[in-house]
Amino acid sequence: MKAELSRNARIVLERRYLKKDAEGRPVESPEDMFWRVARNVAEADKLYSKRADVGKTAEQFYALLANLEFLPNSPTLMNAGRTLQQLSACFVLPVEDSIEAMFDILKYTALIHQSGGGTGFAFSRVRPQGDLVSSSGGKASGPISFMRVFDQTTEAINQGGFRRGANMAILRVDHPDIFEFIEAKNTEGQLRNFNISVGVTNAFMRAVERGQPFWLVSPRTARRVRRVAARKLFETLVDSAWHNGEPGVVFLDNLNATNPTPSLGPIEATNPCAEQPLLPFESCNLGSINLTRMLDGRLIDYEKLAATVATAIHFLDNVVDMSRFPLPQIEALTRGNRKIGLGVMGFADLLIRLGVRYDTDEALRVAEELMRFISVEANRASLALAEKRGVFPNFKKSIYNRPGGPRYRNATRTTVAPTGTLSIIAGCSSGIEPLFAVSYVRNVLDGEKLPEVQPDFAAMLKQRGLYSAKLMARVAESRAIRGIAEIPQDMRRLFVTAGEISPLWHVRMQAAFQKHTDNAVSKTINFPTDAKRKDVKDAFLLAYRLGCKGITVYRDRSRVSQVLSVECACARENDQDQ
Repeated sequence: MKAELSRNARIVLERRYLKKDAEGRPVESPEDMFWRVARNVAEADKLYSKRADVGKTAEQFYALLANLEFLPNSPTLMNAGRTLQQLSACFVLPVEDSIEAMFDILKYTALIHQSGGGTGFAFSRVRPQGDLVSSSGGKASGPISFMRVFDQTTEAINQGGFRRGANMAILRVDHPDIFEFIEAKNTEGQLRNFNISVGVTNAFMRAVERGQPFWLVSPRTARRVRRVAARKLFETLVDSAWHNGEPGVVFLDNLNATNPTPSLGPIEATNPCAEQPLLPFESCNLGSINLTRMLDGRLIDYEKLAATVATAIHFLDNVVDMSRFPLPQIEALTRGNRKIGLGVMGFADLLIRLGVRYDTDEALRVAEELMRFISVEANRASLALAEKRGVFPNFKKSIYNRPGGPRYRNATRTTVAPTGTLSIIAGCSSGIEPLFAVSYVRNVLDGEKLPEVQPDFAAMLKQRGLYSAKLMARVAESRAIRGIAEIPQDMRRLFVTAGEISPLWHVRMQAAFQKHTDNAVSKTINFPTDAKRKDVKDAFLLAYRLGCKGITVYRDRSRVSQVLSVECACARENDQDQ
């Protein structure tokens, strides 16, 4: 079976994923890569049955990958069946308030980045700038100074030639250095290897809504050190996010409300794109179903989707066993909880083929129904695996350990991740994002520009006898097609782009998927260039009220360097594949 890959998909695979010789030339085809991954991951079946038909499982996995129905996170494609054999994308490491512990974590970060993973940290336990250092009698430099050290370390690592490292830094909203943290990336180029997010609590949001004061607390002494106006702090956060999209917000209480193993500790941090909350020294394996391959004409093929979910859960559970982890602590906790995260990509394309506009109640209904179905089937598949292989080892420490509780193989089953280059390979739209544009240029691969055209748009024009090079050139010059009179009105309405959609609709769509997702949902809330600070504020408040676990905003053209572009301007999209 030969994979139907686009030219751009083959470019990405050759540059990032395929085995290469000493001169950097690919020595395997995409099909070879899919077989390499399928055979390697299928080997885990032998751990549970000596009579396992590994060849049959490998054929099932290969069909899933080569048909572009499902793809795992990038490290699995890159490393399965190779020397590294490090298959996880998402890691969280602890940051303690000591120099010795800090530099141990710095070393661990380097090892993870070298193997192709991304790292998340909570710097909330680090004493604030100017605080007492009793061992030396000096003054502490604060969490931001250590973030810069981590940033420079990441800069120095090439991640084995596959992709650059990525980090997430989270600081609790009640940390004394929170104002400095919020503004740490206001100058573009600062902390360039970090996404940053404020860890917001329900107590803080209630204080904002009521106009009350809010206490900042020393992490060293647990004492209140300064009282600030909650709304002033919130406005500072909003202003910075409006300025250039940083920081994002992580709702810590929402993360911990669904923490499957609270007795093992609270969740304080996430992976770089914030969709994967993890305990310190925990990793997770993610994968995404290509929704464009789950259609039967203009209807969702739920029978095929159910079968795809079951095979994907089997695949991801095997990845936990086959992965070689960079640290024994990570191996112990990851295999103890066996967290996996199955999500989707191609959602915008799916809506187009269903004839549903993205920013409508019907689209929200499709999103909820779809993710509810995937969640139910993922749970069913995890239960079935547990019957054959046993529950995850930390089950007795989990929320499921109660009379009549579900006996899952995996502590979590679903995550909606961004799918930067994975969606290029799959030939579909990214994650659950709307179209960035009908035609655009993606700036990836160390500056290489990859042109993208939404295939259904071109096909529809051809069906109506309207396709021409001249018209496509006009489309390529435009962010949106609503002003191009030659394009029929129904097409202009259906092929809506991110910049045309109200930010509040973006938030509603994220919340619709979050309702039926165990972990979290990666989604960029796009704003037009002329958006006001109040628009960002309203989006933050709506995300909180609708139960999202986090929110990332981006105002168009608020950064010089961006990933997607029409001509040279574009909206933010993280190129980390989770």
